[in-house]
Parts: sequence; C-alpha cells; structure tokens
Amino acid sequence: MDTTFPESQTLKNLMLAFAGESQARNRYTFAAALCRKQGFHVLDAVFTFTANQEKEHAQVFCNHMKAVAGRQVSIAGDFPVCLSNDVLDLLRMARDNEYQEAGGLYPAFGRTARDEGYPEIADSFERIAAIEQSHGNRFARYMDLLQSGGLYVSDTEQAWLCLNCGHIHYGTEVPKACPVCNHPQGFFIRLEAAPYGGSGVLTN
Repeated sequence: MDTTFPESQTLKNLMLAFAGESQARNRYTFAAALCRKQGFHVLDAVFTFTANQEKEHAQVFCNHMKAVAGRQVSIAGDFPVCLSNDVLDLLRMARDNEYQEAGGLYPAFGRTARDEGYPEIADSFERIAAIEQSHGNRFARYMDLLQSGGLYVSDTEQAWLCLNCGHIHYGTEVPKACPVCNHPQGFFIRLEAAPYGGSGVLTN
C-alpha cells in the first residue's frame, strides 16, 4: 500500500523517533555530567559518545521528513523520565530504553514503513534498531562492571588507556592516579574498549 506521506503513519513514526532520539541525546548528556561530577570519567565518555550517535539518528529521521518541511505533525507518545543521582540507575534505564527501541519500537516502525511503501525509511529504522541494540549492550556491560566492582579491575592483565593524556597502563587494575598527568583512576578505560583502541569488545 502506497500511502500519501503527509497522512501516513510512517510520518508520525518518524516524528516519534526524532523526538525520542532528541530526548535520548539530552538524557545522556545530563547523565554524562553527573558521571563527571561523581568522578566516573569513563562513564561520562560512554554517555557522551552515545549521545552524539543519538543526535545523528535524530538527523536521519528528520531528513526523511523533508517533504513536509514547514508543516506541523501531531503525535502522541510515551517517553521515559530517567532521573536519578545513582549512576547505576542511569545505566540501567539507558540499557532498557535502548533495548526497547531495538527489540520492539523500531522494527515495528520499519514494518509499517514497508507496508506503506517507504522502503528507504524502513531501512533506516531497521539499521538504527541494530545500532540501538549495540548501545544497549554497551550500557549493560558498563552497568555490570560498575555493579561488580570491575570498572577498574580485571581478572586478567589488561591494557588501560588514560582518556586524558593517552598513557597506557598494563596490569590487572588501574593506578589510583595516572603516573603521567596525575588524573584520577576514573579516566582509565580498557584499551580494547576505547575508541580507536582495539576491537571495542570488553573482557573480564
């Protein structure tokens, strides 16, 4: 079925997705600030890294709405209120929201777009759903590390990167402060999980 775009459910879904991604970006920016304040600089970097990707998702969805530029699009939706001073809670909520988008919301939006005759939009929903799954996995992994006390400690020797100066430390745990720049241990991340540092897959 080829539905006229301004009257389509796909347009409403695009606006819902745009609103959701825009809110996620802000939520993660707020969470990053809290992590920074509490000394979890690696988690600050994780939230900020993800927030920037959510901005790009919002841009993708917004670009699909160019045909109705200047018009008003009315939507009704449910959006999460993720407020906490507990970093673990913020990671958990972020994980759950990402999994909801990946496992239910965006695949459903993709099916609707295909049914209404918009395969390119469907493709965007499906591809971004896969990215949100990876976001959820990342938040889940850091939540587990924080909860288990393994954020700065490993069962096996690791290479750890100081996010401030780039010093690489080898060992089963990070130093209390970087021996080069004297920044606290909160700046250290497993090298393999750092951007441009390796596979990006965390191990214990």
